[in-house]
Amino acid sequence: AARFGCRAVVAAAMAVVAAAFPVLASARALPPLVIALGLMGAALGIANCVVNIQAVIVEQAARRPMMSGFHGFFSMGGIAGAVVMGGLLSLGASPLTADLLTIGGLMLVVVAFVAGMLPFGADHPGPAFVIPHGIVILIGALCAVAFLTEGAVLDWSGVFLNTRRGLDARHAGVGYALFAIAMTLGRLCGNRLVTRLGMRRVVALGGIVAAAGLLLVALIPSVPVSLAGFALTGAGCANIVPVLYSAAGRQTAMPGHAAVPAVTTLGSAGELLGPALVGFVAQGTSLDAALVLLAGGMAGVGLCGRLLRVGH
Repeated sequence: AARFGCRAVVAAAMAVVAAAFPVLASARALPPLVIALGLMGAALGIANCVVNIQAVIVEQAARRPMMSGFHGFFSMGGIAGAVVMGGLLSLGASPLTADLLTIGGLMLVVVAFVAGMLPFGADHPGPAFVIPHGIVILIGALCAVAFLTEGAVLDWSGVFLNTRRGLDARHAGVGYALFAIAMTLGRLCGNRLVTRLGMRRVVALGGIVAAAGLLLVALIPSVPVSLAGFALTGAGCANIVPVLYSAAGRQTAMPGHAAVPAVTTLGSAGELLGPALVGFVAQGTSLDAALVLLAGGMAGVGLCGRLLRVGH
């Protein structure tokens, strides 16, 4: 983004996504599927970094908390994508047709709004890769734990509700649905929370609330309590990552346009590690114990959140 500008990078990344997306529905062999997944994952990762850099720029220009709202729209986009794809498939569209219609609508949105991004880059030359240092390491580590928890809930909540709480497999996805809804609503209210409480308190309270939710899920053998626990976990996690991105943009240890990708990379590593870590712990002990471990991690995020001291 610093070399080519946010607009150009987002446009190029989304063009790659548009080209790779239909391959996922039409590939008949493993190699093209793997290549398409790799290209789309890389492009989405780049777009994610650059959009968050742009969000930091907008927030700093506005001089008020806005990041939680931006991430709230990200969450709404995920829900909308699932609804649109599910609706098209239920109406009889083939997977390829549904993909083409969805990606076509997405590209119309990109074309309509990418030109409105604030100017940045092209005149800010810098290294292609910067090793994170200073407080950016702490921010990235907290982001990794938060993403780790989100990934674990996505992959394991249904398994837990089915195998440990006896909920029918057809309804086991409701746990993650409640988690996602609570997270979306929490983010849409997050800007006001940050304004009222401040960044450090939001991270601290969010970590403790998420930990409490996970402990409810793990320790009380009740389906309603477990569902409430997943919702509470989503509410607690809601504003941690947005606040950490804001902190990455405000800190002075390294340039914001370098810190945001570093934090994103560490967070993504946590998201990939989370499900595997839960599976490893569950195999050696139990799924309940794995969730207690996640609760400990989120409590640690809450405690470390008070250490966040950033610049302007």
